[in-house]
Amino acid sequence: MKRTEMHGAAMPCPCGTGIGYAACCKPYHEATATASRVEALMRSRYSAYVLGLKNYLLATWHPGTRPQASDDLGLSESKRWLGLEVRRAFQTGTEGQVEFVARYKPASAPAGRLHETSRFVLENGQWFYVEGV
Repeated sequence: MKRTEMHGAAMPCPCGTGIGYAACCKPYHEATATASRVEALMRSRYSAYVLGLKNYLLATWHPGTRPQASDDLGLSESKRWLGLEVRRAFQTGTEGQVEFVARYKPASAPAGRLHETSRFVLENGQWFYVEGV
């Protein structure tokens, strides 16, 4: 059973916008909408990590930097994502960046934080994650 099926229709979106999942990231995950802003893509990718949506993560990763195997995505059933804070986001033309902090808890280790500035590019009307520092 997918993690998205474990929650009711009123499930809050994991990305932290305060909007329900069905109206927030779900349309991106189901390919019924395309993120028009880098922050929306980054939030939808965070939600995809929370929900274990490998195909979405690979589809939104730029082909030039995409991992060869879905095992390289850093997904783990034993890792719980605890929250997302977007610190800044901007885009100009075909490039964008999002700085964020994502909190997580591995099953057998102390909680941690991923503080990253992600770089995105716009190609053929779609934003793609390129890399994070």
